[in-house]
Amino acid sequence: MKIDKDFFMKLFDLAYMQRWNDKLRPIPFIEMDKQAHKFMITYLFAKLEEKVTSIDWITIIEGSIFEYLQRMIVTDIKPTVFDKVRQNTQKMQEFNDWVFLQLEPILRPLGDDFVKRYREYFALPATDVCKKIIHAAHVYSSMWEFQILEKANPDGYDNFFIKSWFEQQMEKCYDLRGIQEVALFTSYKKFVNLCGQLRFQIRWSNLMRSPKTSVLSHSVFVAFTSYLFTLLQGGSAKRRYNNTFTGLFHDLPEVLTRDIISPVKNSVEGLGDLIKECEKEQMQAIVYPLLPENLQNEIRLYTETEFEDYIFDNGEMKVSSTDEINSLYNDDKYDPRDGKLVKAADELSALIEADIALRNGSIHDEFAFAKSKLKKKYIKIDKIGALDVGELFNSF
Repeated sequence: MKIDKDFFMKLFDLAYMQRWNDKLRPIPFIEMDKQAHKFMITYLFAKLEEKVTSIDWITIIEGSIFEYLQRMIVTDIKPTVFDKVRQNTQKMQEFNDWVFLQLEPILRPLGDDFVKRYREYFALPATDVCKKIIHAAHVYSSMWEFQILEKANPDGYDNFFIKSWFEQQMEKCYDLRGIQEVALFTSYKKFVNLCGQLRFQIRWSNLMRSPKTSVLSHSVFVAFTSYLFTLLQGGSAKRRYNNTFTGLFHDLPEVLTRDIISPVKNSVEGLGDLIKECEKEQMQAIVYPLLPENLQNEIRLYTETEFEDYIFDNGEMKVSSTDEINSLYNDDKYDPRDGKLVKAADELSALIEADIALRNGSIHDEFAFAKSKLKKKYIKIDKIGALDVGELFNSF
């Protein structure tokens, strides 16, 4: 398995893709935001479904990655049109084969096993519980967007048809526990809304750049990158799970405190710690009460100690390292998490955002400075376990 910059640059293609571009839009609707919100909703639906059935979390994670990659090729085909194609098994197979040919150059370096799982995922029946959960999250996140759009287009000729299509799709998923509980409990809807609001917060907001990416888009990039970094380590299933969802939710507190840039956090000694304490207090007061207790505990780990390496030994949390986890604790029973890998994914996102801004003509010195600083940092670190972060960062 080889990870190079071409794959990660490709992930940012969805930051350029506009959604609902046949509608009057009060804000830009970007495909990368939609995929991030979809993945957060998938997590919630799957955790609620886990109350009644076993969930293959690797299929949930990889299926979400595979559908994200497919979306880079599919572009903005209207759901009603794509649904028509999906109903024709032969045409859908031919379509999936064509999409794979477009993606093959960036998929092959990730290894034959990864490619095989990609092909197998799209061959799964629509009734597969993981695939059904991901589809339900896809529909729900699109419906969330449409509720905003409908207010800006009250006389839209096709509003009725779009709403009817959403209702029909959700009805097909009503046997899922997650769908039932989100329909019943207002707190879960509020959590989904809260996650969605991260799309309104733009990163590097004080600088002009193209494309502008949100905290929500950044979160899904960090999640998928953390998964691949962990796969490179030969990480156990629970380790991949922990690293992925830490990446996805690590910036969730920013929906309460906003995206405070690093230079501001570091401007006064102790300010970063004070902001962190404020985040904890607001998460405790506002976010955690929206979730059942088992999800509260996970989200707390993902947001309060997001960049720490740890394992659990007989229920006791212990500080560790990626090298130590690789050699001693790479087993689900230790519930390991590589915070430093997630941090590398987080800062790789910042590096790529700066790199793309410069490529697209930004004149701000801050981007060149950030890029240089991050490259120097990771060249000095050299490796995190099996990941040659120095080589990866220096390739930009």
